[in-house]
Amino acid sequence: MRQGSETRRGLLSLRRLSRQPLWALLAVALLALLAGCGVPGTIHTASALPPARPAPTQAPLPPAAFPQDEAPHQDLTEWWYYTGHLHGTDAQGQAHTYGFELVFFQTLRGQLPPYYAAHFAVSDLTAGQFHYDERAAFTSAAAIPPAGSTAGFNLALGGWTIAGANGHDQLSASMDNYSIQLTLTDALPHAILHNGNGVISYGPAGFSYYYSRPLMTVSGALSDHGATMQVTGQAWMDHQWGNFVSLAGSGWDWYSIQLANHTEYMLYVIRDAQKRPVSAFGTAIAPDGSASEIASQQIQSQATGSWTSPVTGGVYPSGWQITLPSQQVSLTLTPLLRDQELVTARSTGVAYWEGAVGVSGSAAGAPMTGMGYVELTGYASVPSSSQSAITP
Repeated sequence: MRQGSETRRGLLSLRRLSRQPLWALLAVALLALLAGCGVPGTIHTASALPPARPAPTQAPLPPAAFPQDEAPHQDLTEWWYYTGHLHGTDAQGQAHTYGFELVFFQTLRGQLPPYYAAHFAVSDLTAGQFHYDERAAFTSAAAIPPAGSTAGFNLALGGWTIAGANGHDQLSASMDNYSIQLTLTDALPHAILHNGNGVISYGPAGFSYYYSRPLMTVSGALSDHGATMQVTGQAWMDHQWGNFVSLAGSGWDWYSIQLANHTEYMLYVIRDAQKRPVSAFGTAIAPDGSASEIASQQIQSQATGSWTSPVTGGVYPSGWQITLPSQQVSLTLTPLLRDQELVTARSTGVAYWEGAVGVSGSAAGAPMTGMGYVELTGYASVPSSSQSAITP
């Protein structure tokens, strides 16, 4: 059972479209653009080439700076991504567990104003249900602070908000039957720069800055069908930005793993349109916050099953055996719900699987458990009957 029936609306008629204000027409144009080039964290639904191209990249890129680079940038593509696991007890004393995702995307194209899209999902693990919703709108260029701002980020879209600086973040979002009001605090002494210097390559698509806060403690409130409970848990935050675009047909498999011994792993395998790996990145984070790269040849991932979406028909891997020989780690990742697919026709026009997983296996020969999230892109497209324009 899933939320998000809005993704099944059809295209607006030309007569209705002709009555829309200018901003809505621009939104339709940008939605078509996004369907061609993809939005971070999602995949593509059309074969049209994007009008935007990666800008020439300065070499070497300047290092990331904190807290300045936590704020929005004047780049083609950017996102702030939260996934996490929550636990609470309702008024009747029943324990509940949840996974959650909250992401804001920023897209800049030519002279158009900044375009924002956001996705909010709850994996209600106790009820065995997945629910999601989406937002999209153009916003004022004033939303992007001047270069060098140290105020962090403070983004709002359709009543949803994310704000933070220096590892102290606040999240708020709601949809039918679920809402969250969460405070997150980085449990590590600093953000983690991936690939050693915080810059990764998408091959011909360009370069991206990428850092994470892979172990954030969470507290706050979650409302489940009108019943509000206090929750605690842990989350993972990603921030990426740069002059890169997602090329048609490409995709990636991304894994965040939080082990019970307070070691974390980020694994990122990027594929081209022929599903061939373009690049692979891995980062191991020790309990004291020190990070080390995992060489691409030391990242071994094997799907243990598959799941076919009843909405998109996409066939996703479902369950993974992860082996990291250099880390003496062998782990099995199991989806806590098989169906955790988002079909985001009203915001980004794409479909992807983003889901909570359980982790078991061994590390350095000792039994190990943990939790994580997996993101899968490039496996499915939004059905043409589901695509719709953005409406006021």
